[in-house]
Amino acid sequence: MTTGRLTVIDMQHVFADPDSPWATPRFAQAAEGVRRLLPAFEDRVTFTRFLAPHGPTGAWRAYYERWPFALRPPDAALWRLTDEFADRAHHVLDAPTFGKWTPELASLVGPEGRLVLAGVSTDCCVLSTALAAADAGTEVVVVADACAGADDDSHTKALYVMDLYRPLIRVTTVAELLEGVVGRG
Repeated sequence: MTTGRLTVIDMQHVFADPDSPWATPRFAQAAEGVRRLLPAFEDRVTFTRFLAPHGPTGAWRAYYERWPFALRPPDAALWRLTDEFADRAHHVLDAPTFGKWTPELASLVGPEGRLVLAGVSTDCCVLSTALAAADAGTEVVVVADACAGADDDSHTKALYVMDLYRPLIRVTTVAELLEGVVGRG
């Protein structure tokens, strides 16, 4: 069994659907990596969902002026987890922010815990979550081949930037994590 808490970021229809303005081209590859990770974490898995706020404030107003299609209620189809994960998601954390390092997730991981991240998009919500958790002093492991970015270049650059934060954030692969190559600290 792998140590830590796996947090699967935003494996939602809005990012999986190739016709969505927010489509993540390598969503299927990230999903394959997530599927490989799930058994190793048993009941220590949190799925997250990015949701539009009821009424955007501050800079979020300009964001949603650019992306008005996304101003939908939490039960809208675009916000649902994809079918392959919906019935595996026993714990779901919703947030109207890119970063999912909320007080709820922090309490699940614990002050000395390890946060293992997978999902989409590497260059947005995964990155935002990793940096906030690292700033809080949490050990973060990002599983590169269980993530996907807005495009390949953005994915690669985000992984590079996160890996600069070693030892707070480490980038690894599914195989290395499952083989125990990624130790603590």
